[in-house]
Order: sequence, then structure tokens, then C-alpha cells
Amino acid sequence: MTGIKSETLTIEALDGYALSALSVVPEQPKAAVLISSGTGFPKEFYRRFAESGAARGYACLIYDYRGIGGSAPKQMRGFDASMLTWGKRDMPAAINAAAALAPGKPLFTAGHSVGGHLIGFCPNSDRARAHAFINVGSGYWGQHKPHYRPQVLFFWLVYGPACLAALGHIPAGGPWGGTALPRRVFTQWRRWCFNPRYYGGELDQLLPNWFDRVREPIRSWGMTDDPIATKAASATILNLYGNAPSDEVWLSPADLGQTAVGHQGLFTRKGESFWPQPFDWFDTHL
Repeated sequence: MTGIKSETLTIEALDGYALSALSVVPEQPKAAVLISSGTGFPKEFYRRFAESGAARGYACLIYDYRGIGGSAPKQMRGFDASMLTWGKRDMPAAINAAAALAPGKPLFTAGHSVGGHLIGFCPNSDRARAHAFINVGSGYWGQHKPHYRPQVLFFWLVYGPACLAALGHIPAGGPWGGTALPRRVFTQWRRWCFNPRYYGGELDQLLPNWFDRVREPIRSWGMTDDPIATKAASATILNLYGNAPSDEVWLSPADLGQTAVGHQGLFTRKGESFWPQPFDWFDTHL
């Protein structure tokens, strides 16, 4: 696209781990946006969404958490990473890197699924002026849509443990469908997904965290046909950000001219008519 520059970057996490990232930056950005992935989605999945933001004047940064996509080690067996590590060491460095793309300009975040979960574990989330949540909901299996529950229980109780026993990690593809997952990402995630309050059930043990300090506006977009981030699951997460003003926007596939969108479709061509909405909202906070 004319006037927009894409560049592959390496970000140093707070503990020095090298994270793979991609910047999509217009010539004169009016603000920056950090785009944080859902679990098992590589940064490239969000490239078109980032390009749509750059066309609106936003310098966008997408990145892979450690153990995912371009930030994965050559050997996954024995590799130590967790979702808490993503929030406390990886996301903070990505926030700083995104802010550096548009010095002196406002910074926003857009998180898909776990990309919204992690904000409260991030010590410098207050650098952002507002947070867009997209398909962000608790992973608690009992808040998934009924037809999806057998599939997710099979993943947690049968497929995942078998993979850990045989390989030491969750491999890419297969019944999982995403990128390979490190062992502790799976086991920590599974523990939370059997708690009705998700990680909120043990926040007093997951210290330090900064959920109470988040006071920036949050707007959460959800799809009515998402089997994971349902209205109940969305409420569970937003309740953890009790000091942040928040609202929700629920869309049906028909609103986007589609028959099905689901948990990740907003970042594919199916969701193209949705892409302006988060950036329109960011415009109101410039």
C-alpha cells in the first residue's frame, strides 16, 4: 500500500527473550496500536487487520508470544513458557515497542481472546489510552456454548494430556488447530478453564498483577455465534477490570453479511466490514 511500510522486527522481552514482530506503519502516524494475538494464532493472521489500521493512520505492531509462531524455539520439548510469562514479560516489551513507532502520539491496544486477558498482568498497560477487546471471554468450559463443550473437554482431558505424554507439548494442527503450544501454557490454561472464575479464581496467588489499576476505557466486541467468548464469558473477564469503564458491542454474522464468523472470523475476510470499528473508536480517544 502506498505510503505504508511493513518491517519484520525482533523485540527483546523484559527478561531478554527474543520475540518476533511485524510493524505496519503509515508515513505520518497519528497514533500507535499494539495488536495482541489469541492463543495459538501467529502474528501473520492479523496482518490484514493491521494494514487496515495503518491505512487509517495508525502505526500497528503485531507480535508472537514466546513459544508461538516466529517466537518458538527449535525444540519445544522442555521449553518453559506460560500465559503469565506472556503477560508479565512479553506484552510489556511489545507495548514499549508499539509506542516507539509513533513517538509522542497516543497508544492503544487491540487484543483478540487471550490478548485481552493479559492486559491486567501487564505492568505498563497504563501507557495505552484505551483497550479494544475482540472476542475476549473467559475460557471456562461451562461458559462455552453447549454444542462446543464436548470438543473442548476432549482437548483438555484426552488429546492434550496424550500429546504431553508423547511429545512434551501440544503440536500444531490436528484437533487443536493452532500453532504448537508449550507444556506449561497448556497446563496453566487448562487449570483456569476448569475454574468458573477462570484466572480470577486465583488472582490473589498470581501476584503481582495490575487489574485494579486498569482505568482506561475498554470496549469489547463479540460475535453472537462465537462458541467460546459468549456473553457470560465476556462478563467474567470484564468484571476483573472493575475500575475500567467498559461497554460491549455484540454483532451477528448477518450484521457483517455473513452466515458464520465465530471466534476468529473477525480477522479474516469475513470480518473486513468490521475492521473500521475499533479504529473509529480509537479516533474518539485521540
